[in-house]
Amino acid sequence: MNIELRGIAAPEGWPAPGCRCASCNRLRAAGVRHEPASVVIDGVPLEACPRTDVPGGYEVRGPNGHRVLVAAGPGARPEPAAEAEYDAVLLDLAGSPEHLGYLRRTAAATSKTEVVAIHVNHRISSPAELERRMAFWNRPQHGPHRTLLLGGSRSGKSAEAELRLAACPEVLYAATGPVDDDPEWQERVTAHRIRRPAWWRTVETTDLAGVLKSATGAVLVDGIGTWLTAAMDEAAAWDDPALVRPLSDDLISAWRGTRARVVAVSDEVGLSPVPATRSGRVFRDTLGGLNQRLAAESEETALVVAGRVTELG
Repeated sequence: MNIELRGIAAPEGWPAPGCRCASCNRLRAAGVRHEPASVVIDGVPLEACPRTDVPGGYEVRGPNGHRVLVAAGPGARPEPAAEAEYDAVLLDLAGSPEHLGYLRRTAAATSKTEVVAIHVNHRISSPAELERRMAFWNRPQHGPHRTLLLGGSRSGKSAEAELRLAACPEVLYAATGPVDDDPEWQERVTAHRIRRPAWWRTVETTDLAGVLKSATGAVLVDGIGTWLTAAMDEAAAWDDPALVRPLSDDLISAWRGTRARVVAVSDEVGLSPVPATRSGRVFRDTLGGLNQRLAAESEETALVVAGRVTELG
């Protein structure tokens, strides 16, 4: 099947007329304009193909019998027909990338399905950012593959981790914080759970090595710093950080040997002020060393600052 895109943007185009946002201004300054979505399938315009409406959009049959699911507009999430398997899906990936995960979960989209972003507009910062995201949304859903995302507090590293796995049909979210009734921790877990797709599974555990050894699909680890806190408590290592080394070694071994597609977040401690307490300095030094070991065993490492991502290799 040949899909020709003559336009990818939302109905108002991109940049939108009169819009002063940074996304539209970047394109305007570069003299670039993306026209509203216009698609040709095997030489036939999309609107000329036989069409069946579904909630949130419609499906069409191309001239060679290919079956295509199309989002009706920005924000639309087209429901697949019963037992349908599509040759292509044209979706609002700028607004709802998790809908691709849903379609893969229901087997309406498979590894053979062509994925196309339409209705793109200033909800995404630039065409380059869309291309960056499409690269990991089209990545094979299984591992082994390891990504370490570093950043300071409230840097956006957790949101970036979720974004990278949004199109996966199954995700195990490993929350590595305390397993007691800490109200603040439970509030954080609840907020993250609400933000994630409903079909993601969540496990609250400090046995991160066990998770990595047994998992085979997509795993999001949030995060390494809270795991280390629990590990240092378990090993009574606050006065002697060498005592946590066996647990760290076990984690590195599991990270290196995992069969999963893992995205883990960790705090970049090197950008923070020198801690005022000895325990704070011990934690900083230990986590910094652990981050280095994990990065050395990762296919990808990135730094997240103010929601912006810099790939480190």
